[in-house]
Amino acid sequence: MAVPNALVLRGSGLNCNNETEHALKLAGAETRQAHINDLIEGRTSLDSFHIAVIPGGFSYGDDLGAGKIMAAQISHSLKSDFQKFVKDGKLLIGICNGFQVLVKTGFLPGNCEATLTGNDSGHFEDRWIYIKPAADNIFTRGIKSMHVPVNHGEGKFVASEADLARLERNGQVSFRYCDRLLNDTRGYPENPNGAMRNIAAVTNIKGNVFGMMPHPEKYVIRNQHPRWSREQLPEEGQGLALYRNIVNHAKAMLA
Repeated sequence: MAVPNALVLRGSGLNCNNETEHALKLAGAETRQAHINDLIEGRTSLDSFHIAVIPGGFSYGDDLGAGKIMAAQISHSLKSDFQKFVKDGKLLIGICNGFQVLVKTGFLPGNCEATLTGNDSGHFEDRWIYIKPAADNIFTRGIKSMHVPVNHGEGKFVASEADLARLERNGQVSFRYCDRLLNDTRGYPENPNGAMRNIAAVTNIKGNVFGMMPHPEKYVIRNQHPRWSREQLPEEGQGLALYRNIVNHAKAMLA
């Protein structure tokens, strides 16, 4: 079976590129990191890849708001390249800051207005939370739940009630925040940012653009878990299942 090529985008302030690349490699992809300027200046082409991931971090220091400057770069210089990538059925992923970028470029949700804004707590949230699937799609398949970290100051997913209902009907809500028993949370602290309807991740209507606030790449091996030395945890971290889903889908597309 052919091995998919995965691009991990780098840029000033993005800092989860190495963890993201490691997760993709563990899941079976060939990987490459490239700076956004390499794409803008033509040294790297999106056409060479089957998966593209904008990882977490703080692009350009979030000086004008989370993800806004990188979103402007993509919209100004790379929008048509990314549009073709998505139209071709390839997988475009944004994690945390990458999710913020995809929302601000309009790739997510794609069919309605939404944003990611400041956490209800009024401060940066850096801790472990639980999420559970809200739909059966490429990214959630076979996953019952995940215990993974969040690291963000602007993670609250907000949309109008009409648009939220549209996302639900279309199966675009992929993951929700929940408590450790997998019950829907009624708010803080299980929902770390106050996201409407506990939304932690969404897709576009086609289902090949995906964004989530939590960091699955930060729990792909047991040693990344804060209780790894005190509990009998599996060698494989729960976040790896999502990356396996991504890579396996890309492999199937190449078969």
